[in-house]
Amino acid sequence: MASNLIGKAFDLASLLDYQVNSVVSREIVRKDAGTVTLFAFDKGQGLSEHTAPFDALVYIADGSAEIKIASKRNVVRKGEMIIMPAHKPHALRAIRRFKMLLIMIRK
Repeated sequence: MASNLIGKAFDLASLLDYQVNSVVSREIVRKDAGTVTLFAFDKGQGLSEHTAPFDALVYIADGSAEIKIASKRNVVRKGEMIIMPAHKPHALRAIRRFKMLLIMIRK
């Protein structure tokens, strides 16, 4: 867990910098019940289609992303959220570079 963030207000998007042609991440919280991770995707980068055993909530902190869930295309922009349900195939792609907060609930 990012203990240096506990009890402090912070700007989410400023916690992680973009890197050219890369996807970078920073775990903010890790608990038995789930994780909270910040990601930064450069333009054109993404995650290929996969499934997860748990529901996941994605909040876009900067930019915009194409998020496909069970082949349905969604464009999610800064300030918006989407829930990716467990066991449904999903994929993400940076329309332009974006940062997202991924909240995985395991229980």
